[in-house]
Amino acid sequence: MTGISISGHQGVPKEAIAEEAAINLERLCGSPGDGIRVAAPVDGIERIEARLHGKVFEPHRHDTYALGVTLGGIQTFQYRGESRYSTPGSIIIIHPDEVHDGGAGTEAGLRYRMMYLQPERLIAALGDNGGALPFIAAPVVGDVALRQAIGEALMDLDGGIDELALDDILTRIAEGLCRHAGTTSKPAGRSAKRAVFEATDYLRANLDRPVGSQELEAVSGLDRFTLARQFRKVLGTSPHRYLLMRRLEQARRMIATGHSLGGAALETGFADPAHSPRHFKRAYGVTPGRWASLALAG
Repeated sequence: MTGISISGHQGVPKEAIAEEAAINLERLCGSPGDGIRVAAPVDGIERIEARLHGKVFEPHRHDTYALGVTLGGIQTFQYRGESRYSTPGSIIIIHPDEVHDGGAGTEAGLRYRMMYLQPERLIAALGDNGGALPFIAAPVVGDVALRQAIGEALMDLDGGIDELALDDILTRIAEGLCRHAGTTSKPAGRSAKRAVFEATDYLRANLDRPVGSQELEAVSGLDRFTLARQFRKVLGTSPHRYLLMRRLEQARRMIATGHSLGGAALETGFADPAHSPRHFKRAYGVTPGRWASLALAG
């Protein structure tokens, strides 16, 4: 939700939109410390973080889904004839072309992050499960799984999102929106399971390098969003997460047998060795160095 309406400008270059956002920032945000951070688009998906006081945005509408999470303060806006309020942790879902305004509900101000998802991207992620665009009557919802998916898309505004990770994020967002719209998805069939296992075999054979979505499409015979959706149904995780965990398993074995931390990271496909410790700790609860010392002591 943003008065700049980044994704709603037809035919205007993204660079011009970002420049307009910067130029108009002082006019839009009247209090010291207010600002809107416009991140680099990820595969055409716009992302922002806003810190605001008072009512900032006049009624406007986007041609995208506006999906976000309130991080601090109370977010208030008029939507479909009613006053709406979002507290920290709540998810905001604005349907394309719906008029809304926005601002902080208290003097303490407001902080939130939003992404702007094109309807065509959502339709692709829905695949055969999709029909009409899912409409969610309540624009403020509580949903742990959906919040996690949107949060992953908005976590790192300074960097990009891995291709396989983005496929999974979009399928989870699509499923979450359908869940709140009252539609359901189909269970995985035998052919889908076979395609998933063909993909896992390929991922295991290519742990030492980035694997692209097109490669898995060719191996499995499924488009990337269908594969991501069926992968999670069959194995409870995503292709990106599966590949990451197999890499970490291999790195853990290498470290335990005396390989250097940097060498293990490079040989298991972490082009930037600094990424390995962060992922390692998230997976196992300790850093690679701590794991090495424990393995040595054992």
